[in-house]
Amino acid sequence: MVQRKKQKIEENRKANSSKARPSCELCGKTGKLTKTECCGQWICDDEDQYVLFSYARNSCHRNHDRFTLCSYHYHEGHKGDWKECQKCREDFETEMYVWYGTNEYNFEKLPNPPKYEPTKCAKCKRTIRLGEDGYSQIGGKYLCLKCGGLE
Repeated sequence: MVQRKKQKIEENRKANSSKARPSCELCGKTGKLTKTECCGQWICDDEDQYVLFSYARNSCHRNHDRFTLCSYHYHEGHKGDWKECQKCREDFETEMYVWYGTNEYNFEKLPNPPKYEPTKCAKCKRTIRLGEDGYSQIGGKYLCLKCGGLE
């Protein structure tokens, strides 16, 4: 495992030093790059810039690794194509499955995502976008930040 990781780092270093510079497939930058483990796409090697507990979404590598079905499928060791994986589909509520498969951190989007009813706050009925908004969950019910006393 360690040897494979060293070999991968060396391959990335060589690729990054060639004249035909690849670019991050998400943001287009050509600086320090690496390839994703899940799908082999060029991406910014910027995870070291993330500040713990900041919840910032400024790292291409971290965003793809943490917020996509592609990466989830890989890390869970599922077989086949992530876009057709029934295990991945069963692991998430439909809204989150769609968000993980179609957000801006994907190189390829989930084709024909399933329809779903938006999540509503149990008290005020405001729509809560589970992949984007803050919320609390109590007893299986979702509360927006205001109704959950967090705003």
